[in-house]
Amino acid sequence: MYGAGLRVAEVASLDIFDISLSERLVDVREGKGRKQRIVPVGPPAVTAVREWLEVRGDAEDECLFLNKHKRRLSTRAMHRIVRDAGLKNGIVGSHPHALRHTCATHLLAGGADLRAIQEQLGHSSLSSTQRYSHVSIERLLDVYRESHPRAQINDDDNKSSKKSGLEE
Repeated sequence: MYGAGLRVAEVASLDIFDISLSERLVDVREGKGRKQRIVPVGPPAVTAVREWLEVRGDAEDECLFLNKHKRRLSTRAMHRIVRDAGLKNGIVGSHPHALRHTCATHLLAGGADLRAIQEQLGHSSLSSTQRYSHVSIERLLDVYRESHPRAQINDDDNKSSKKSGLEE
């Protein structure tokens, strides 16, 4: 969920053939609104899935995540697993959507633009993605200073602003 920013229902619906470990891509065939998308997933998630497939072993069902009865893991069970893992690590109130939100926040903090995050998360509207963009003012200022051509301060600018009384 975190590695690709998937919804819990999207993870629950994944089959083994939906993930390409070699290409590090996930084919989300049953996204919200029945939309399909292909999204990248990071190396730690790929390693975890590889390890899971070894533990999972053979099963008649092609679903990726199985319960102890070798049937598809439900979204309810996934909620419980995430909550329990959070508690085990001292995090109270952990839930699958928090993993998705954290993925989006980390993408944004790492420099991804909102349109790319929109595609990753499968949002039909950019306004849905903007809810994830709780960027700190410091980060926003850093990006502005690094990116905007008129945000660069040089010594001549400082001298002229001091003369005109426009200092800070």
